Amino acid sequence: MTPATLSIHPDRLLPADPTTRAVARELYAAVKDLPIISPHGHVPVEWLSEDRPFQDPTSLLLTPDHYTNRLLHGIAGIELSQLGVPVGTPLSPTRAREAFRQFCTHWPIFRGTQVAYWFASQFVEVFGITAVPSAETADLIYDHIAACLERPEYRPRALYERFNIEALATTDDPCDDLHGHDRLADDPSWTSRVMPTFRPDRYLEPARADWVQLTQRLGESAGIEITGYAEHLEAMRRRRQYFREHGAVSSDHSHRDARCERLDEGTAEILFRRALGGVITTDEADALRRHMVNDQARLAVEDGLVMTLHPAVFRNHDTATLERYGADVGGDVPIAVEFANALHPILDTYGNADGFHLVVFTMDETVFSRELAPLAGWYRGLFIGAPWWFIDENDAMMRHRRAVTGYGSLRKGSGFIDDTRAFCSIPARHDAARRVDCAFLAGLVTEHRLEEAEALETAIDLVTTQPRHVFKLDQQGELP
Repeated sequence: MTPATLSIHPDRLLPADPTTRAVARELYAAVKDLPIISPHGHVPVEWLSEDRPFQDPTSLLLTPDHYTNRLLHGIAGIELSQLGVPVGTPLSPTRAREAFRQFCTHWPIFRGTQVAYWFASQFVEVFGITAVPSAETADLIYDHIAACLERPEYRPRALYERFNIEALATTDDPCDDLHGHDRLADDPSWTSRVMPTFRPDRYLEPARADWVQLTQRLGESAGIEITGYAEHLEAMRRRRQYFREHGAVSSDHSHRDARCERLDEGTAEILFRRALGGVITTDEADALRRHMVNDQARLAVEDGLVMTLHPAVFRNHDTATLERYGADVGGDVPIAVEFANALHPILDTYGNADGFHLVVFTMDETVFSRELAPLAGWYRGLFIGAPWWFIDENDAMMRHRRAVTGYGSLRKGSGFIDDTRAFCSIPARHDAARRVDCAFLAGLVTEHRLEEAEALETAIDLVTTQPRHVFKLDQQGELP
């Protein structure tokens, strides 16, 4: 029996209707080779600043991919520890190979999923693999990838260039010294753009058990003693400016809800001091956090950093997994979220302010047409984030376009974001989004709702002009 061959169809994700597919092919041909702009992701800057060879196929392709690990855990019953989770856990060569065998053995569970789409693209286009993953082919595929990783053209910088990445954002703690970014900036051989992103979530959650220690650390990094809320706000201002001076264009905020009501200054100060004393209640901590998020918007008006929100997530839903493996290992679940009332305090004050950009992402797709698109249609500074995480799969991306386009959101979207640490999947993720967008625009053309020239211009704008505008990428080095 002839072994099955892994292949990727040139018309994948394009419409089945021949007439519409022909238009989509033309549109896709115009965007498929355009540079990748990745303004929100989690690739460690050290991979590029140090340019060390990747360790093994498992730590590169499998361990960092939450989607893959979720399915292997929830469907195949594989413990995350077998997959090298959490990220950074050293795996012996034997264990790394065994983890990859588990993945290949359970390849059928990924049928029809975005995981299969991404991995097929990586295997075929990045590594030249034609064998279908299985228990029988696991070692063959593993050895082939391992051999590739020993070659210079598979080191991080070489892959970055091969992937045609124009700009890439990392995600960084407010107290980070950004040494890796400095190292890239000082390297005359490095000409691309890798930007830090200011992510202060932990420092804005007074209910955290370690919040007092984090606050002390924030003060030390900003060169200020934090004894009250005013000092905390000043420390945030200084650290945001430090990031801005190191190339940052955005701040990243992910809390359980999107509420941002302001407190009066006296109440904020009282609650802040209660938090420092470790006697704040949960409700008080939520109120203070929402006030702090509001102040992040105020700081964004001052310093020009784009503000991105990622609410509507029940993080670390599985308590046992959280206790054993820590946070952010894939055990997160979407929840319903409300935006019209929640964001009113920010939008009413800053939504039309010059230079203010707020990008809202959500895993709750019910709000796209009900709230986000109408809000973005009015407030100049509000943009709709691309489908994020559990809804950045093909059918959901198409639903997103159909839900929001009628409100003018082809001009109010964020551009695609890959939101990943799985480095080699970045081209596949952006390619999928480009194909879906071309399929959507082709439908508008064949329904005579759009001229083909307009669709072509729009397809290019969605990949280039839109993310550059939303994330202010053409303002490099311009401080307010």
